[in-house]
Amino acid sequence: MGEFELLEKVRERLPPVGPRVRLGSGDDAAVTVPGGATATSIDALVEGIHFRRDKATPTQIGRKALATALSDLAAMGAEAGEAYVAVGIPADLDEDGCLELIDGIAGIAAETGTTLAGGDVTRAPVLTLAVTVVGHAATAEQLIGRGGARPGDALALTGALGGAAAGLLLLERPELAAALPEETVTQLRRRQLDPTPRLAAGQALAAAGARAMIDLSDGLGGDATHLAESSGVGIRVEAAALPLAPGLAEVAAAAGRDPLELATSGGEDYELLAALPRERLTAAAVVGGPKLTQVGEVLDGAGVEIRLPDGGTLAPAGFDQLD
Repeated sequence: MGEFELLEKVRERLPPVGPRVRLGSGDDAAVTVPGGATATSIDALVEGIHFRRDKATPTQIGRKALATALSDLAAMGAEAGEAYVAVGIPADLDEDGCLELIDGIAGIAAETGTTLAGGDVTRAPVLTLAVTVVGHAATAEQLIGRGGARPGDALALTGALGGAAAGLLLLERPELAAALPEETVTQLRRRQLDPTPRLAAGQALAAAGARAMIDLSDGLGGDATHLAESSGVGIRVEAAALPLAPGLAEVAAAAGRDPLELATSGGEDYELLAALPRERLTAAAVVGGPKLTQVGEVLDGAGVEIRLPDGGTLAPAGFDQLD
């Protein structure tokens, strides 16, 4: 199958275009009429670095590629708009595998109201995906960066931590699943392979007055440090307040890991961490969405302190893409 035949089959699988797209996939460039303000983010995923094809299906890889890119828009409080996907295809990925990959991308697009407005395919030594996503808001002021946290703000977290890190351990060491219920194992593996971008929660936090926000792709410790540095403040996280994913403690114990260390440094949970006035916490909660938990506060000063229940501290660590 050649490039043009593959692209034609890809276009047949795409969900309908959104209202801002005047000319989508199939021409030399997409034409959009966005209005208001836009937020644009680019993510790259490389086989062997971000995923392994012996641990994830093509559909799961495609879903995760778009979901993790959209998580950046969630952290801005943006509405999902358009996505552009470039795929590097290795020689050992056949036509069915390519189309399964596209089905995964198209599935997340349909679930989040994202238009797949364009992209490209090429040969590559390993499977590679470069995803550009564009989000929208009525005004630039409605989009939330990392730099606005103020001393006295509450630090709030969506959902639970550590599920993705525990899921990765279960994928790499299947024997760790022996003492866990099958449903728990399935849920933890899903947190690693099929994350959910918190788009509705991000918009709710932005509307409620969040001053700074970041998605937890590289771990709570590392990403809280980014937020603190961008805002020029200090951050204290209360470890006892952190909501931990069900099954994390059991997986950590079986692997000889500390559950709090795993939860705060493991990464890939794609939850949102936001700084906002304390009195706005209730207004920021999404009915039917992930639970919103106050896990700390913003302080004068610099750096991040993760305070343990016994008064000690845990070093704020995270994942570095280039290490």
